[in-house]
Parts: sequence; C-alpha cells; structure tokens
Amino acid sequence: MIDDLRERLRRTRRVTTPWNADHMRGITGTRLDELLERWVNGYDWSVHERRIAEFPWVTVRAGDVELRVIHQRSASPGAPVVVLLHGWPDSVLRFERVLPLLADMNVVVPALPGFPFAIPLEGSAMSVNKIAEIIADALAELGYARYTVSGGDVGGTVAEILAAQHPDRVTALHLTNIAPLRALTADRATLAPDAVAYLDRAAHWFRTEGGYIAEQSTRPNTLAIALGDSPAGLAAWIVEKLESWSDDSAFTPDELLTWVTAYWATGTIGTSFATYAEPARLPDRIATPTVLSVFARDIKPEPRSYAEAFLNIRDYVEHSAGGHFAAWEQPEAYAADLRRAVQLGDDSLPKPIAAEPNRSFAADA
Repeated sequence: MIDDLRERLRRTRRVTTPWNADHMRGITGTRLDELLERWVNGYDWSVHERRIAEFPWVTVRAGDVELRVIHQRSASPGAPVVVLLHGWPDSVLRFERVLPLLADMNVVVPALPGFPFAIPLEGSAMSVNKIAEIIADALAELGYARYTVSGGDVGGTVAEILAAQHPDRVTALHLTNIAPLRALTADRATLAPDAVAYLDRAAHWFRTEGGYIAEQSTRPNTLAIALGDSPAGLAAWIVEKLESWSDDSAFTPDELLTWVTAYWATGTIGTSFATYAEPARLPDRIATPTVLSVFARDIKPEPRSYAEAFLNIRDYVEHSAGGHFAAWEQPEAYAADLRRAVQLGDDSLPKPIAAEPNRSFAADA
C-alpha cells in the first residue's frame, strides 16, 4: 500500500488556479507541495501504524455488527465510564493526547462505523442514529450500564442522540458543539436575541465555508472517487479543514500526514460521508445534564442561550485557546471539562437513603 501511495504521489499532476496562493480559497499550492514532498520523502507511516496498533483495541459485538473500540480500563473496576466520540475528518486519533489523562477511568473510544480503523461494513450506510444504537449495544456488551458521553462534530451529534435514546444509561454529556443540524431547523421566534444573532453567523459560515457539506451530503459517490483515487486530492481536502478549523500550530506536518494516511490506508473517505448523506433524526430537547466546552477558535462557537434551547446546560466553559479538535489541541482543558461532566453524572444518581440508627425499647420509653 505504501509503495503504491508513494508512486501515486510521485506522479501527481500539479494543478494551478488563479487563486493558488490565496489560503482563503483552500489549501495553497505551496503548502500542498510541502506536504506531498514530505509524504514521499521522510514520512514513515509504519512508525505511526505501530503506535496506533498498541492502543488497547477490542472488537465488540453490537447487535448484528461488530464495533472496534479502544478500551482503556482503569485499575479500579468501579471507576467512572466515559465514552469519547470523534468526528470528521478525523478518527480516534483526536483523543490520543487525552487518553493518558484519563487513566483513572474506564474509557471507550469507538472507531465510528465508516471511519478509519473501523470494521468495514459493506453496503451499509451509517446514519448518526444507527451509529448511536450500535454504540449503545456495544457498551452493553462490555458490561457498562451507566456512562458519560463526550464528543464533538459528528461524534457530538451521536452523543446527543445516544442520550435521548437511552436516558437511563447516559448520566451526563460533555460536548464541544451543538448538533449543526439544529441551526437549520431552530425556531427563531423562541430564541434569545444573542441566539438569533448566532444563527445569522452560522448561516454566513454555511454559505462561505460549508461547501464541503453540500458535496458530501448530496454527491458522495462522485467525491469519493475523486478523493479515494488521489492521495494529493485527499490531502488537500482534509488538511484544509484540519488547519483552518484549529488553533495556530495545532499539527506538525507529520501529524497532518498521519491523520490523512489513516483515511488513505483504510480506504474510508467515501464511507465517512455517510453521516452527512443519510438523514438524521434529532430530539427536540435533551434533559441529560450537559457540560458545553466552547473553544475560541472553533468554527461556530455557540452562545449559552442557544445551547440551552436544546440541552440541559449545567456548565458552560469558555476557553481562550483551542479549536475544533479541542481534545487534540487542548487535552488538559478538555479532560478537566470532561471530569466536570462525570461529576454531574455522579450527582444525578439517586443517593442511598441512610438507615436510621437502631433504637431500643428503652429509648422509645
């Protein structure tokens, strides 16, 4: 696979446009050339592949399919359980820097179906609703009855659905954004003024930055061929998002190439579009106690009033640094906010009723 990749990269036909140096029109020609040169000469996928393989992977039966997850167990069997859900265009690698900070918890990081490192599901398009049910089944198979769910992007939408479908299992949510689809259906008449202003900002973002959503949701087949057959095209499509959606210097060149190679090596760019192309059903409101982490350089950070229209926001935490891939960019801050959610979940559990002290007949008398 690597030999074929390098040969394709060596034969890349450079494409120029009138905006080749304008980063506002996509990745620049100079930046792409730098990355492609590194990909051919110097980058060693095998080093990263071995590191990824050393995660505590397990395969779990989930209904009629199998789900591959990283299952990092705590030394204490009764430790809290947290479920970390990644988004697009990333993978479980989003949480690589957070895992060492959660050694005292039982952590489950599913490779979402259709994404890198997941078990291929031939002919099965995965909606966010279907993914949520698969994860619920897998967690039950692992023996976890109660857990906190954390995520953003696609993973955040799955987390919302999971909490709505299984309020008896999800004790708390930790999110870095609200499901983007809500911005398309929100009733402005019921929202606070700053929430309405947010919808205007979000609409502007969709018009100026959301072209990829239109293509992935309406013509996934066409795009999958273009990106699945061209490593240069795949890198241009993914790196543009990784760099523009994150804070400054969030990724080294080799880290960018590792996240891109994960898609190339697993052949999952086309199947990762399913969560955009398949219809989603979102609950109107979710009662689960929620911590919302807002990172300053994220693409569409929501005000508290907007989030409260859909979620039971118990803690709204604003961070001055970090972007869309916050678990990677600001792992300590992310882990701290996740722990706030875990505590919320603990507080929401029924407290045992203290037994009255034994009383003697003499005392009664």
